[in-house]
Amino acid sequence: MKVRTRDFIYTTDDLFFASTNYIHPKDRFISFLRYIPDSEGDREKNGKTYSKVTSKEAYDFLRKNYPEYLYFCDITQTEMMGVPYEKVKEIIKPENRLKEIKNSYEKGKNKDNKKSNPLIRRLLDLADFFHYKAGIPFENLGISGSILPNLQKEAVSDIDFVVYGLKNHRKAMEIFKNFKDKEVEIHQISKKITLNRIQDSYWERIYKKRMKDLSLSKEEFCWYEDRKNNRGLIEGVLFDILATRNWDETSGEWGDTKYCPKGSSTIQANVESSIASFDNPAIYTLKNIKIIDGLDVDIKELVSFTHTYAGQAIEEEEIIAKGKLEKVLKDNGESSYRLVVGTTRESIDEFIKLKNNPLPSLN
Repeated sequence: MKVRTRDFIYTTDDLFFASTNYIHPKDRFISFLRYIPDSEGDREKNGKTYSKVTSKEAYDFLRKNYPEYLYFCDITQTEMMGVPYEKVKEIIKPENRLKEIKNSYEKGKNKDNKKSNPLIRRLLDLADFFHYKAGIPFENLGISGSILPNLQKEAVSDIDFVVYGLKNHRKAMEIFKNFKDKEVEIHQISKKITLNRIQDSYWERIYKKRMKDLSLSKEEFCWYEDRKNNRGLIEGVLFDILATRNWDETSGEWGDTKYCPKGSSTIQANVESSIASFDNPAIYTLKNIKIIDGLDVDIKELVSFTHTYAGQAIEEEEIIAKGKLEKVLKDNGESSYRLVVGTTRESIDEFIKLKNNPLPSLN
């Protein structure tokens, strides 16, 4: 079975991984450990308890208990996680999970549960909003995060809402932008809901968590995050509008592209396309590129592996970006260059920002 970004994989060792790729090696699915069995865990499913793990905890846990899930990737030249095919017990897909929830809670089965489960009700309200107001087919909507493997906690879980298709994702964010902080009436089902913007206090907490240097000030960070329109609140519950490509938007095979590091670089450019800037990785195609510092080469695109710089700029905006330069080598002999921002989660001394600071007081 095909596995793409935001799918979950349940293994024969009772572990839950989240896929982080669209293409995979011949022997494993590239993914990241999210939940482990834990007798003192705070997540329950089928009479068992589980815990969510951080990045460091995930690597430490696998290295100690299941090293077969770790391997050295010759493409990225780093140690990575991946579920060996023989370890796959179930592939859990966001689109199927949302359909299952809709069938269970909206078509008569477990009606009482729908009323007593506010998190699921809010999820279904979001699905209706994006379907009826943005015109996105239900089959292009899904749910990831803790709700996907049914390990959510009512009081603390967010809603990781998935929109399939890059154009659909852009439509979803645009419709949220248009109705943010307003009561929305969905006439087709006689329902009213309100989706709110996130307040500055939340962005400030995230800023302290993500930023470990002064590449972006707190004011800059909050401004960029608010305008992205990919996160909001529904009845006090945080939701993310996550992008995943449809299969006809993907191409290539594992190993047909290699990346060779070429040092650091700083550039100035205009964004030509940001349609894939909320994918994983975020991708921006560029034009009018000027090299400020680094090798004088023809850079084709800018990519980011951290949420901090996903959706950071849109078409025609002029940006300054600093990151790691990579030479991209194709099996057919073609080569190009890209700039990578977010080679680590903290992105120390790496950034994407508008050339003209959006906050006059900070210029």
